[in-house]
Amino acid sequence: MLTIPASALAQISDYFKVLSEQSRLQVLCALKDGEKNVTELIAHTGLKQANISKHLKILTQAGIVERQPEGVAVYYRIADPIIFDLCELVCQRFEMQLEERSQQLKNLEQLRQL
Repeated sequence: MLTIPASALAQISDYFKVLSEQSRLQVLCALKDGEKNVTELIAHTGLKQANISKHLKILTQAGIVERQPEGVAVYYRIADPIIFDLCELVCQRFEMQLEERSQQLKNLEQLRQL
């Protein structure tokens, strides 16, 4: 059995805490197709500038997003695209759960009709 040290578990927990905020997930989705500046992220997400900036800071500190100054603008991009593999795994699991629940409801409906 794999034993993970408590210090590593704390880091993993912190990483998932960063991903637990819906607005941060919106920002990540907006960055999926390429780098953007804050103005572009506002247009893409509908979030306010202060909110975007707060979430970008957290995502950058977590190493999920990188910032690249270009002249007077700063562009943000995904630091490690594996983040989308993780999101895809979660989405697939939710899809499986929904399918299972749907089948259970169909079975109940069939029983009702007897």
